Amino acid sequence: FHDSSVIPDGAEISSYLFRDTPKRYFFVVEEDNTPLAVTVTPCDAPLEWKLSVQELPEEASGEGSEPLEQQKQQITNEEGTELFSYKGNDVEYFVSSSSPSGLYQLDLLSTEKDTHFKVYATTTPESDQPYPELPYDPRIDVTSLGRTTVTLAWKPSPTASLLKQPIQYCIVINKEHNFKSLCAVEAKLSSDDAFMMAPKPGLDFSPFDFAHFGFPSDNNSGKERGFLKSSSKFGRQTSSKPRVDLHKVCIGNKNIFTVSDLKPDTQYYFDMFAVNTNTNMSTAYIGTFARTKEEAKQKTVELKDGKVTDVFIKRKGAKFLRFAPVSSHQKVTFSVHSCLDAVQIQVRRDGKLLLSQNVEGVRQFQLRGKAKAKYLIRLKGSKKGASMLKILATTRPNKQSFPSLPEDTRIKAFDKLRTCSSVTVAWLGTQERNKFCIYKKEVDDNYSEEQKKREQNQCLGPDTRKKSDKVLCKYFHSQNIQKAVTTETIGGLQPGKSYLLDVYVIGHGGHSVKYQSKLVKTRKFC
Repeated sequence: FHDSSVIPDGAEISSYLFRDTPKRYFFVVEEDNTPLAVTVTPCDAPLEWKLSVQELPEEASGEGSEPLEQQKQQITNEEGTELFSYKGNDVEYFVSSSSPSGLYQLDLLSTEKDTHFKVYATTTPESDQPYPELPYDPRIDVTSLGRTTVTLAWKPSPTASLLKQPIQYCIVINKEHNFKSLCAVEAKLSSDDAFMMAPKPGLDFSPFDFAHFGFPSDNNSGKERGFLKSSSKFGRQTSSKPRVDLHKVCIGNKNIFTVSDLKPDTQYYFDMFAVNTNTNMSTAYIGTFARTKEEAKQKTVELKDGKVTDVFIKRKGAKFLRFAPVSSHQKVTFSVHSCLDAVQIQVRRDGKLLLSQNVEGVRQFQLRGKAKAKYLIRLKGSKKGASMLKILATTRPNKQSFPSLPEDTRIKAFDKLRTCSSVTVAWLGTQERNKFCIYKKEVDDNYSEEQKKREQNQCLGPDTRKKSDKVLCKYFHSQNIQKAVTTETIGGLQPGKSYLLDVYVIGHGGHSVKYQSKLVKTRKFC
């Protein structure tokens, strides 16, 4: 921080104010009709400041003039002529193309809190131009808005486009308010040591992905200046220190940038600063704010009592269903038939979780009912791929649409009973009398497990098969579950050929479930 009370000509100083303790700075203009520009930048609190001028003592001009400190002593008690005053937290400036000679004094006061500020004074404002100039339209435009992204665009600073000075742009994102200056941002960030590196121009990335920040990359480590120097402590701190909800990203000289990884339905404030990398001095564009879009509302499918509903879920996706029985009921039965991979089912009654299970194949859940209850069902898909399932909800326990299945739905082939024209297979049934239909399909010798998997959709019924594929249909069951097994010999096959066999069990409501397909091969020589 600058601790002298004399402001140098043509250099920006940073200093500190204690609350309610005024500070006075001096600046000498030796000749009449001198241009003068004074800029005061409040950092994190509003300031009151005024600029006044007093005549220089007669003996002060010329070669043997007394030191400035002594001149000050003589006139600090006198009040000068006030030229300008301001109260607020904007970056404000006094500019005069022709100022009289004299001792200029700048008085500053912060009544709100201890704070720091910057002051810049020059008698050659035309040639200095240390602050980047703003374009004729200094607004930031929000060009596109998503649920987690906002794209910003702005017009380039003439300092970059016309004067070819090294300008780069820094974007600041936060959820509280816009900032008037970069030093206000840095005052807020300094508690978090979160000064960030400039990415390579042309690369959009998220300011919230902290892995990108904190360490210079090999190819531009020497090029950053000033406040872009990264703190190597930063990487270590992020885990232990809570982050300030404020992010600054410097993006080189691009004029468009997409901020990503934002939260849906949240208001963010965006500020843009043009920074002269030679002088480290910056100018603020007019900040903007935008609210990200809401998450897409999940459509809830209404289930009708006793009616089967088909549900498709994307990989890792989820679907919501609602069941609101019309009549009062003792019990509710949910039957779920997962056609492909396992799915997760959760059932809540009036917000209370009653059930959370993974389902493969056909499962039935019976829950206690409650008058005027509403049930919300959440179905979560598999991580492997898309999921398909059929679901039925009913308050009538005897209304069962899905057939009961044995625990083991494989088809067993008897190798010793294979001939050149037939194969013999067996499969398990249940204690409930059901109709079973067996189908065959000739496949190539190189038919793979992968292809077989693709045909494993258990929900595709016999109605999707060719009539010529059908072998036969039969009813069977057994009260003794150990004996609920049936065998069947399938004839009329060609020697040395491969066949895919499918068994479908068909329930009372006509809904079918496919057993696991079986690949068999007839003997080539008999």
